Amino acid sequence: MFKKILIANRGEIALRIIRTCKELGIPTVAVYSEADRDSLHVVFADEAVCIGPASSKESYLKIPSIISAAQVTGADAIHPGYGFLAENSEFSEICQESGIKFIGPSPDMIRRMGDKAFAKDTMRAVGVPVVPGSEGAVADIKIAKRLASEIGYPVMLKASAGGGGKGMRIVHKEENIENAFQTASTEAAAAFGNPELYLEKYILNPRHVEIQIVGDSRGKAYSYGERDCSIQRRHQKLLEEAPCPILTPEVRKKMSDAAILGAESVKYEGAGTIEFLVDKDLNFYFIEMNTRIQVEHPVTEMVQNLDLIKQQILVAAGKEIENKPRKAVGHSFEFRINAEDPENNFRPSPGRIKYLHFPGGFGVRVDSHVYSDYVISPHYDSLIAKLIVWGTDREHAIKRALRAFDEFAIEGVKTTVPYHKMILQNEDFRNNNYDTSFIEKLTAKKLEV
Repeated sequence: MFKKILIANRGEIALRIIRTCKELGIPTVAVYSEADRDSLHVVFADEAVCIGPASSKESYLKIPSIISAAQVTGADAIHPGYGFLAENSEFSEICQESGIKFIGPSPDMIRRMGDKAFAKDTMRAVGVPVVPGSEGAVADIKIAKRLASEIGYPVMLKASAGGGGKGMRIVHKEENIENAFQTASTEAAAAFGNPELYLEKYILNPRHVEIQIVGDSRGKAYSYGERDCSIQRRHQKLLEEAPCPILTPEVRKKMSDAAILGAESVKYEGAGTIEFLVDKDLNFYFIEMNTRIQVEHPVTEMVQNLDLIKQQILVAAGKEIENKPRKAVGHSFEFRINAEDPENNFRPSPGRIKYLHFPGGFGVRVDSHVYSDYVISPHYDSLIAKLIVWGTDREHAIKRALRAFDEFAIEGVKTTVPYHKMILQNEDFRNNNYDTSFIEKLTAKKLEV
């Protein structure tokens, strides 16, 4: 097992990793920017090293500073969490060259499966259903127009080397594709340093469902069930639930088998997700793979009774992991609590938290790094907490979530708590009558009123 693990991240995910390391008896090192000096991940780590000023480029994205912190403290492994350098093949490679274990896939695997066009080709080759689209990056607008005409509108342009809604455009008519291509390419270049786009058929009113997999060091992959991530705003997830309430046992098994097949075909190592779109007839199509632990991993942990961070660490250390087939027990939701103002187009709401009370009780979990008097910085992502609830079934989990939100109190900054309560009380959501356009429709309806 590792002697010491450095967590190359911040906030709730850094604290989440520290907790698992403590249970495994592994000392931890936190790195932090000057703006995060008072964050709880700094407090609870065994050691902490300041790696730069508030700017991410000068701290959490500065590879030499992170490697130096690991070497100075004697850390023999680095966990990247999610975001920042988690899917950076160069960082993984430098860790390797420095004799430090990167807790995640190899540099080559990150490069290959992080490229959406390559990932689609890989899945297509082993028989995993793929959304119709370009075989690789689209060279120019003329080719994009031809492919879109052959596939049929609407189509979606996506950045080959990124995610999170950046470098992504839906095009409904041919006259709009040229402008969409140019703006998406420019956005992709700015966000990921790569302007390449690929094109695929846009599936109308789908559900976004992903399979949680973990690959061991021997080439075997294991599935830990699925999550429904369809409640999204501008391709950014707001809440997730597990298991997906529309899948039949037969479709669930087919999706799980497809995810395992895809992961094993590339000998994937570590935690990752295989993401699918599911249409109204329960046909499913691979869209991408995430080569990291995800924000929404706790919703799977709740129904699987499994620590996915522990699985990651065991795989990286070459240890045996639990590989028995598991069936989800009960139902779980995860709500992303962001410091944003839903009444003002979700504008970020940094500032000092004057009062904070988290909910508790059976089946309620809160992952967060903040507390009363904590200052939320404007320099980072607005996620400040995740509320995760478990119930015996979906209706029970919804009732428990509403109860938990009634206990959730935060003053000093605006948050998405009221917005989540509104979603939970929405009739279509409660009746499982929603898809990836749910938030868009909800917003339009509210504007009409």
